[in-house]
Amino acid sequence: QVQLVESGGGLVQAGGSLRLSCLVSGTIFSSNTMGWYRQAPGKQRELVARITSGGVTNYAASVKGRFTISRDNIKNTVYLQMNNLKPEDTAVYSCNRDPPYVIIRYGTQYWGQGTQVTVSS
Repeated sequence: QVQLVESGGGLVQAGGSLRLSCLVSGTIFSSNTMGWYRQAPGKQRELVARITSGGVTNYAASVKGRFTISRDNIKNTVYLQMNNLKPEDTAVYSCNRDPPYVIIRYGTQYWGQGTQVTVSS
């Protein structure tokens, strides 16, 4: 079964940087489009960056030019480099396939624990 383990979050001042990592197992990682999602308190989860199996990237307008998604198909890991962070980037960040993995038995999406990013002003 698929497992997603995110790491690298933390508390940072506005203008600072963080690099998130997500180790993926239990699936054919290299063939999947992967994404980084975030969910702020009281808001819906949103996709902020995605990368195809071929390395094509897309970004939400709110993070374009500041965030960079990348992947290492040997290490089964997807990364999110976040620069010039803003207080509005505060959220729990999670990685997943785009579209998200589904637990077929229950018909629900599978998510890892995520990693908290907090940006102070």
